Amino acid sequence: MIMRKVFLFFSVFCVVIAMASCRSKNAAEEEAAPPEDVRTPVTVTTITHQTLSEYVDLNATSTFLQSSFIKARANGYIKTVNIRFGQYVSAGQLVFTMKTKESQALGNTINVLDSSFNFSGVININSSAYGFVSQLNHLEGDYVVDGEQLAVISDAKSFAFVLNLPYELKPYLMNNKTIELELPDGMKLKGVVASMMPTVDSVSQTQSVEIKINSTAQLPQNLIAKVRIIKAMKNNAASLPKEAVLTDEAQSNFWVMKMIDSITAVKVPVIKGMETGDRVEIIRPQFSDSDRILLTGNYGLPDTARVKIMKEQP
Repeated sequence: MIMRKVFLFFSVFCVVIAMASCRSKNAAEEEAAPPEDVRTPVTVTTITHQTLSEYVDLNATSTFLQSSFIKARANGYIKTVNIRFGQYVSAGQLVFTMKTKESQALGNTINVLDSSFNFSGVININSSAYGFVSQLNHLEGDYVVDGEQLAVISDAKSFAFVLNLPYELKPYLMNNKTIELELPDGMKLKGVVASMMPTVDSVSQTQSVEIKINSTAQLPQNLIAKVRIIKAMKNNAASLPKEAVLTDEAQSNFWVMKMIDSITAVKVPVIKGMETGDRVEIIRPQFSDSDRILLTGNYGLPDTARVKIMKEQP
């Protein structure tokens, strides 16, 4: 009787241990098994057909290429100064009056002796060009000698931007009939190539190019503008945002992740063409406008991946 109870107890104990072991094994297997519906959140975009251009931005500096020098015509004293620094003057405008040394010494003696002489000894000096007073060397009462510089007028007609162009870019400049200049305040101007210096800097291998602008705006000298030189342009090019195009470490192979259904994206090798600031031209394969390409969340995905579209970019 006792042996039967012991045997029964031992049997029940073995069954309990076996059931507990099975439960532990099943729980471990369930914990180790990944969920069936693990998907990467992504955003998608589509192919865009637009005009793409490849360009290079350079700097050009504004300057007055010519200046008019106003000089004294005799030895004497400056009687009046009719201009100030930075003032705009016209051609023929009276800028200085002088009194010769002799008339200053003689005073009105000659007219007293013979009034028919009408001698005053005053010499009027006029500007010979339109422009701005960039230098003012003398003031009223100063004594000057014949030929001494009194002021400098920057010739407004000679105003231009000077571009130091790398010589290897010269062929591209010839293809640009008009050139766009962007000023530091965001203002954009149209310019044309007026002339090119026949020399090249021996160190930087750059050639000075004169760019004339068609604008009535009064711009200061030494203003730096950004000049855009178009190297190539293609109309109706199929392109994607740069974020959508992936590459390897050597940047020799390129691909995109394309949706083939609502939850699956596959790797598609591409051949890219022209690049702009934020767009990449796709030469092959030819995607349709309805193809959805992963924009974000695409980095590090396998060749075939299950994804979840969070947002579709236009």
